[in-house]
Amino acid sequence: MGTTKPLAVRMLEQRKIAHAVLVFDDSIRSASGVAARTGVAPELVYKTLVIEQDPPKEKPYLLMMPATAEVDLKRAAAALGMKKLRMASHRDAERHTGLQVGGISALALIGKGFPVCIESAALGHEEILVSAGQRGVDVRLSVRDLLALTGARVIDAAAR
Repeated sequence: MGTTKPLAVRMLEQRKIAHAVLVFDDSIRSASGVAARTGVAPELVYKTLVIEQDPPKEKPYLLMMPATAEVDLKRAAAALGMKKLRMASHRDAERHTGLQVGGISALALIGKGFPVCIESAALGHEEILVSAGQRGVDVRLSVRDLLALTGARVIDAAAR
């Protein structure tokens, strides 16, 4: 992890929120790859997707999805009361968030004005893993704390 702790880890420590830091090879970009490397069940590893209105309007949404699920953009749009959503390109996701793809984290972007959503499957778990805002570093924390910190709206966005 080097000498600098990821923003999300510092924030969790400052707020004294129980968490565990998992460090892995930063060449791993997929949530399923993280699951394999850390030994955590894939349905507990959440990826953060950057989703924008089509055509783009305000800030894009940060959508946390389990590694085992694909997002259904039509379902996500319906859940958010939008006509159409699209995945941001890697370049746009990095430009919007200031974070690298593979390290995009709702926790690292608290207070930056991004609307945050999480797939409803998260409510079935005590704890999940999310990015700490840096490639190669995830944090495990309670779903309850994650929702409280990010203000995430729980939606049904997984493809059925």
